[in-house]
Amino acid sequence: MQLHHLLRLSALPPPKDAAEQAQMLSTLAAQLHFVKEIQKVDTEGVEPLRSLRDETGQGEKEAELGMVALRGALEQEVIRGTHHQRITRKQGRRDGEEGEKWDPLGTAGRKMGRYFVVEGGKEG
Repeated sequence: MQLHHLLRLSALPPPKDAAEQAQMLSTLAAQLHFVKEIQKVDTEGVEPLRSLRDETGQGEKEAELGMVALRGALEQEVIRGTHHQRITRKQGRRDGEEGEKWDPLGTAGRKMGRYFVVEGGKEG
């Protein structure tokens, strides 16, 4: 059946029973109907969408970064050196560090010391 082939291509599990299959087919038919209706819309003279953001003058003004927005970051900068000045940032807690520490090896199936093991090999 075409539904099973489509599910295999999408790496989705097959339906458990006939009722679930009928529900999937109904949902798929509704989605295809929606796409066909959208394709019927006259888009003559409409410029293509470049991105999903407010590109009006007011939207661009709201998204603009000014000195007020950057003040917190600029206050963390310290200029060091006399001949070759460099800007460094004050050390301190960064956003997100006050929460739990993430253990990257916590979900690893196999570990060797500080590293996780990946099974693999070269083929002939």
